[in-house]
Amino acid sequence: MKEAPSNPRLIVLDTETTGLNPQEGHRVIEIGCVELVNRRLTGKRFHVYINPDRVIDDGAIAVHGITNEFLTDKPRFHDIVDNFLAFIKDAELVIHNAPFDVGFINHEFARLKPSLGIVTEYSTVFDTLAYARKKHPGQRNSLDALCKRYNIDNSHRELHGALLDAEILAEVFLLMTGGQISLLDEPRAEDNTSSQQHTVKHLAADRPPLTVIRCGEQELQEHQQRLEAIQKASGQCLWTH
Repeated sequence: MKEAPSNPRLIVLDTETTGLNPQEGHRVIEIGCVELVNRRLTGKRFHVYINPDRVIDDGAIAVHGITNEFLTDKPRFHDIVDNFLAFIKDAELVIHNAPFDVGFINHEFARLKPSLGIVTEYSTVFDTLAYARKKHPGQRNSLDALCKRYNIDNSHRELHGALLDAEILAEVFLLMTGGQISLLDEPRAEDNTSSQQHTVKHLAADRPPLTVIRCGEQELQEHQQRLEAIQKASGQCLWTH
């Protein structure tokens, strides 16, 4: 199984399109991205609707609800590409069924200017669908199925939408690859205030020593069994290393 991304800056990305195949002239009409740094959502997003200068397939409209009329006054891809590249550059893209989205974006690059190259010249790519298929073989691994498996509420997802799906995928990704953050993370610098330092020193000086109650042999065995269960379920247990 491919290891979870090691790049501290991740961009969870999704697109909506006019149809299924860029080789048939279909285009990107929506891009939604959310940023994670050190497995924490930063609040930074990139979200645009794009006028494709072509008709959207009825089947695609049934999936995402984006109409030709809605996109009439939206920017073209060439209007947004610089900001998009600036947002994803040097990050690792987290995408569900990455070949689909990356293929469409590469097609847009080629239509606009061949010298733009391809997505992987700007970012690495982590495919959560491929990861899920290896982690949960023989099971359904659509985004909806993963939400159900990881107890993520997606009841507000009546239609597909690039930004909404990117936000949901971020939750799925964090749980599927071992939880949102490591409990061993160093505290953030902004949390290390002088008042907090003073409180810690005050407690250390005034409180009596804590009584240490050591666990018995049975408790140790039960603890080890629990760690092994976590490792088996998630593929990543911090306390077994």
